[in-house]
Parts: sequence; C-alpha cells; structure tokens
Amino acid sequence: MSHQPQDGRPPTAGPAVPARPALARLVGDVDRFAEASWAREPLLRHTAQVAAGAAGFDDLLTERAVDELVSERGLRTPFLRVAKAGSTLPHGAFTAPGGLGAGIGDQVSDDKLSALFAAGSTLVLQGLHRVWPPVIDFCQQLAADLGHPVQANAYVTPPQNQGFDDHYDVHDVFVLQVAGRKKWSIHAPVLPSPLRDQPWTDHRDAVRRAAEREPVIEAVLEPGDVLYLPRGYLHSATALGGVTVHLTLGVHSWTRYAVAEELVALALQRLGDDEEARASLGLGTSLTGEELDLDLVGKRLRDALESIDADEVAERLRSRRRDAQRAAPVGPLAQHALATSLTDDTAVRLRAHLEATLVQGTLTTRAGSVPVAGVPDAALERLLAGGAVTAADLGLDRARRLVEAGLVVAG
Repeated sequence: MSHQPQDGRPPTAGPAVPARPALARLVGDVDRFAEASWAREPLLRHTAQVAAGAAGFDDLLTERAVDELVSERGLRTPFLRVAKAGSTLPHGAFTAPGGLGAGIGDQVSDDKLSALFAAGSTLVLQGLHRVWPPVIDFCQQLAADLGHPVQANAYVTPPQNQGFDDHYDVHDVFVLQVAGRKKWSIHAPVLPSPLRDQPWTDHRDAVRRAAEREPVIEAVLEPGDVLYLPRGYLHSATALGGVTVHLTLGVHSWTRYAVAEELVALALQRLGDDEEARASLGLGTSLTGEELDLDLVGKRLRDALESIDADEVAERLRSRRRDAQRAAPVGPLAQHALATSLTDDTAVRLRAHLEATLVQGTLTTRAGSVPVAGVPDAALERLLAGGAVTAADLGLDRARRLVEAGLVVAG
C-alpha cells in the first residue's frame, strides 16, 4: 500500500516496512537473490542453509490439510486436477454429484480420489491462494514483496511416482517441499523467458531432447527445502519412498513485453485521433505491399510512440496489476456490523493488499473507488501507510461508505 500524490505519480518515499518477510523466508538474502537468481538462474536452498530452529512449511500446508480440502471443503473443478503417467485425467474420473439438495454435479469425490491415489495418481490442488487461509496470506505477502502476482498449487504424489513429464512453465516458480522426499531434475531452457502464449507443448521435441542431456540441478528436496526456477527451465520430479507434498508458488512476472503491449495500445489510441491514419486504402485495393501506405502509417505510429509519457504506461500497468490479484479476504457480515456500529471513536484501517492509490481526490483500489476529497491529508497519509485512523478523522458518513465498499476494516 502506497500513498500516491494527487497527480498519480508513484511516491518518492514511504514509511519503513519489514524487509520482504515472505521472500526472505524463501531465499534468505533478498539482495543477493535479486542480483544473482531472479529471472536468471535456479536457486536451491536446503533446510541446512536456513537459520537454526527454522521450521518447514507446516504453517502453510500439511497432509492433514490436504485430506481436509478434498474431503470436507466441497471443492469443485477446477480447484483439483488429477494426473497419472504425465496425463491429466478427465474431471468425471474424480468428481461426483454433491448429494441431495446440493444441485452440483462436479464436487470432488473423496472415494474416487482414494482409489486413484492408491493406483499411483498425483493430486493437484489448484488455486490454493484463493481457498486455504494460510496460503492466501503468504501468497499475498509474497506478491507484495516481489511486485509480481503469485498463485499457489499443491502437488501430492504417491510413492515412487512422477506426476508430469519434463516440461517448462511460462511463469517463475518457488517449490516448497512440505512433506516427504522428492527427486528433482532441472535442465536448461529450450526457450529462455517464454511468454504466456509460448507453452512447452509448442516445443515438445526440443524439450524431450534437452531432458536427455546433463541436468543443471539434480537434487532431492526434503521438508523445508526451497527450489526457485525462472520461467523456461525444464523440470520433472519423482516421489521417493513415501507420499510427498510440495507447494508450487507461480510468479507471473511483469515483463518488457507487457510494457510493449501497453505502448502499442496507447499508440493505436493516438492513431484513432489521426484523420490520415483513419483514411481508407484505395478503391479496389488488392492489399499488396505498395498499396499499404507503410511509410505514412509507420511515421504516424512512430510519432505516436514517441509522444507517450512513461507515466501513462505505468498507470495502465498498475491497473492491470490491480486486476491480477485480490485484496485480503473480508467478511460481508463483519463489514455490515462495523458499518452499522460506527462512532466517531471507531478505529479503522485500510484493508490489506488493496493496491491503493490516491488520484485527484479519489481512493482507487482493487476493491473499487471512493471519493475522499475533503479528508485531511494527514489522515489519508496515515491510512495509506497502513496505520489506524478514527471514523471522525475520515468523516462518519465517508467512513461508513469506505467500510461498506470493503476498502477499510476494523482497526
């Protein structure tokens, strides 16, 4: 959360905050990770490299939690996938109707899952950053630390089984070994830094050949170990000796290509205001090269690109970032109770992970926008810095609007 000046520019300074606690837990020295590993090369961090007394990841996920999720939480597809021998099973193989009164035909079936798991299938719990509170909290903090959106899946593999063949992901990953032991084989990319529309299946033969070469990392991960892989690195994993559980945190990096997308989109908006650029091609055109007026269109496009200010691109990317993740969970009933019981002395604070900015008197966030013109600057600065303010500081009516909109919560 950052205080944004009235002109929308990023703040030049802000309050002191903890030094990226979620990221530091995974990589140790954050500065060294940023310089040597981030988006460059894998990093393997064994529990022995972590400070003495450091725990594993039982606070995030356990085998008992996996059982609870698939048997008691009423999960539906696509929050679960099941794979065997490198292939994903059809949903009907592990789902069933929800029973009398449910009106749902695709709830996860614990009976079917038990049989499939015993027969060697891997369970993939998807979107845990939306359904399991400890993972929700950790992923939101990690996304704030990284500046890039984060998702979470859990892979639960029976003994001596491999869930998926060698492949690469189009996002960076942190692998957190939760339970059991798993052997990982990592190979150099066949397509460095792939984009989201450049999946490994477009390069099957190259991936197969690369996987036959000497790995850059071959190691066994034990509970508490962390493996970081930049997007594009090939990987496969095999369970050893017992059931294994690992969390994969996928980091969907903002890229220079994303910057280019916004530049082009803004340039095309400019061309929409240019009468010559909007003009029709000649009557009877066969769309040959000489008929396309590339000199004129190219010049207009270059002029449009050169006219774009970096702040315009930054604001469009910030808007995309707001949409890429959700704010911290909030309870509708708790918010209603807070709104109806507000007094001047009630303490409130900004809801966490809102990606809040203040632009021209409006508080703009992932959860919506509310005008705050007239609120004293000191109160807004304290609120945006994560501090508590009173309803009187905001004005009782405005505080109620902010509560009802889900922008502030009890402080």
